[in-house]
Parts: sequence; structure tokens; C-alpha cells
Amino acid sequence: MKLYHRLIYFLFLALIVALAVYSYVLIDPNLFVSSVRLENIREQFINFGYHQRETSSQIYIGLVVFTLGLHFYFLKHFKRFSIWAIVIPLSLLGIFSYSFLSHDLFNYMFDAKILTFYKQNPYLYKALDFPSDHWLRFMRWTHRNYPYGPSFLPITLIPSWLGLGKFFLSFFLFKGMFAGFYLWAVYCLNKMNRKWAVFFATNPLVIFEGLINAHNDLIALSLGIIGIYFLNKNKVLPRILFLLSAGIKYSTLPLLLLVKDKKSILNKIALVLFIGILVYLSFWQEIQPWYFLTILVLLPFYERFIQRASIFFSGLLFSYYPYVRFGEGSYANQIVLKHQVILIFFVFNVVYYFFSLFKESKK
Repeated sequence: MKLYHRLIYFLFLALIVALAVYSYVLIDPNLFVSSVRLENIREQFINFGYHQRETSSQIYIGLVVFTLGLHFYFLKHFKRFSIWAIVIPLSLLGIFSYSFLSHDLFNYMFDAKILTFYKQNPYLYKALDFPSDHWLRFMRWTHRNYPYGPSFLPITLIPSWLGLGKFFLSFFLFKGMFAGFYLWAVYCLNKMNRKWAVFFATNPLVIFEGLINAHNDLIALSLGIIGIYFLNKNKVLPRILFLLSAGIKYSTLPLLLLVKDKKSILNKIALVLFIGILVYLSFWQEIQPWYFLTILVLLPFYERFIQRASIFFSGLLFSYYPYVRFGEGSYANQIVLKHQVILIFFVFNVVYYFFSLFKESKK
């Protein structure tokens, strides 16, 4: 490997460390640790993340830009690097980072804890039904019952049971579970097409929303990719995996239409349905960046279309700027600014997409 590429790789490793460290600046103030030394460090992180928001938000934007730059670099030079030299550090980032832009992971953990620790049904019981549990101090949406399909809960029971009801043990086990599905998806993509694997593995939306924030959309996406890998090898297994994916997020139901013939009308219908569902979710409720993770499952069928959506995917991450900069105090204004950022990037992406089509037509 040339010196230039080695330097870029070391910058990549530095980014991994920077992302892992930065993720803790927005650690929930109500999440305490027993060690006095760690508690002092936690206080310093909280002071920076919650009281020096302007500097923190600038660092966040810088980290997103840096991640984007390395994503396109690895995509351009995907043959020069071992996929595992990239993926293993990113998996470790997923395990040891804090889900600083979302509290959903805590809900996943508590939902499973209701069954493994309290021996109750999370579809019938909610977090507020266990008021003495100290996890409630740093959770959100404690008033809702289990909202996901039937296949996610059994998957989460394993790390929950191994976690023995202990928060930090459960936290890292859950994060490890997400990293494991990520690795499995990358492995399958790499078997099909190395460039697809690099695009997925280094995609900033996957890194931030799938690995760091640990949204279960990543597991639904991974199961879909694994199912696509088996389309040419087995008739039944892919359908089972697609059903399991849809059993986590119903938005992946169009996967059941996929067939191995890439030119099939069924695959085109699946793409239209995916886009239609995402548009519906975006208008029906607030646009959430992690919703768009699942469309990456169509990468083996619509590589150019997915890659040309990178500007929009980037905008989804930049739309977190108002939250990092201003916190939760001005929620209504944040939503307006967030949607403005997303709209601007969407318009730029549409212009770029049609410009690319125009250039191709001239060749």
C-alpha cells in the first residue's frame, strides 16, 4: 500500500476514535456511573455537549463531512483496501459509541427487559408499569407498549437475557448485536460485489443511524441484504429472511416481491413501493433520517439510483444540526429548520440526478 493510502487509512482510524469519543458529549445527564473517576469524565462531556453547543455542533458537522469524504475515497479506491480493515474498526465504533442522537436503543433494551427480567409481556406492559426501575430516568416514550413487529423482540431477548438486567452490560451487548448484523450484511454484499460492500459499510447514514444510534432499521436492512444474497441459492430461505425483516419494520414488506432477475417488473414495483412508503411516513409524521436506511437494501438491484441519492442521505445527517446546536428546548423551531435542511439537500439531489441522466443520454 502506498504511503498516501496508508495516511488516509490512519485518518480513518482517527475518525473512528473521534466519533466514539464525541458520541458521549450528549450522554443523558440522568445516566449515572458508579466510578468516581468515570463520573468526573462524564460531567466534563456533559458540560461540553450541553453548555458549549455552538462548538459541539461545529465539531458534529466536521465529523459528518469527514465521514462523507472518507466514504467517497474508499468507494473510489475500493480495490486497494481489505474490506475487513475498514469494517472491523467500524464495528468496534458501533459497539463502544453512545447513541447520542436517539434514545430508541434504551426502549429496545427495556422492552426486552420486561420479558427477560420482569417476566411480563411488552405488548401488554410498558416501561411506566415498572416505576421503581432506575432506567426510566434516562428513557423516552415510556408510556407506549411494544410498537414493533413480532421478529425483533425474539432477537433482542438474547442480549437482554445475557445482560442480567444490568444497564451497561445490556447496553454493550445490544450494541454488539447491531454490529454483528452489520458485519453479516457486509459479508454477504462482499460475496456479491465488493463495491456494494464498501458503499454500504462506509455509508455515513449506516454509520451514524445504524451503528452509532443503533436503530433497528439496520437489522431489518441487514436481514434483507442476507435474503438477497440467498436469492440465487435457495427458494425458501430468502422469503423467510424477508418476512423476518418485515417483522421488524413493516416498511420492508416490498422485499417479498424481489426476484433474482434484476430486470423483472416485480423488482421495479418493489422500488416504487419502498419510495411510496417512505414518502407516506415523511408526510404522515416527522421526517426521521433512519427511516431511509432500509432503501439501501435495494443496492444490488438499483446501484446507480441508490448511489445518486447520496446528497439526500447526507442532508439527513446534516439535519441533526439544530438538535445538536440548540437542544430539545426549542423543538418546534428545530423541526422547521431540520425539514428546511432536508428539503434543500433533496432539491440539490434531484437536480444532480437529472443532470446525470442528461449526461448519460449524450454519450
